[in-house]
Amino acid sequence: MSDWEIRAKEPFADPTRLTKWTVGFLLAFAAISVVAVAGDIITRELLLKVGAHVQVVDSAKPIAGADAVVLPGVGAFDDCMNALQRQELVAAVSEFIRTGRPFLGICVGYQALFDKSEEFNSQAGGFGVFQGRVVRFPDGNGLKVPQIGWNRVDVQRSVLFDGIENGTPFYFVHSYAATHVDSEIGRAHYGGPFTAAAQDGRVFGLQFHPEKSSVAGLRVLRNFVELRT
Repeated sequence: MSDWEIRAKEPFADPTRLTKWTVGFLLAFAAISVVAVAGDIITRELLLKVGAHVQVVDSAKPIAGADAVVLPGVGAFDDCMNALQRQELVAAVSEFIRTGRPFLGICVGYQALFDKSEEFNSQAGGFGVFQGRVVRFPDGNGLKVPQIGWNRVDVQRSVLFDGIENGTPFYFVHSYAATHVDSEIGRAHYGGPFTAAAQDGRVFGLQFHPEKSSVAGLRVLRNFVELRT
């Protein structure tokens, strides 16, 4: 076990802090890579670690009874939205968001909260929660695309970043990003500024991967789980 895994356990060892929240965990891919499967499993395990009861959701009915929903994702925007459509989850997710209960989109799950993406000339529509464009990082000037690795995030006041210092590094893996988002609560720079996190009411989106972001990522997930209805 790595040092950070040992340290990460320390703030969450008290069982009196556990919540009985049921978090719906959407599997938004029909065909998914090994990397994506591993990432989703890690996210699910960390949600359990910080006190959530996690229910894997692949149909619409369980979403209605969930206290919160997490939409993770590694892959393309269209793949995510089309898989949700095939599983008849788009309408259920839209209705859940309208109820005002907490919703968290991660990476492509975050990008799905926008109207559209320019990824591979995307034709699918997103959920339209956040206003802004999801565009590819510019080529040239020595910029490597995709961005893979740690990048510091300038955070704004938000319950999601409670206990997170400004400039804390988080782990990113992406070629596309949203810019000029009115609902921005976190900003990073990679060939220019982009929105690393956004919030509209109790809907949150993270471009970075909290499950890959050591203790800081675990804290963000804990903050989400500790929200109250």
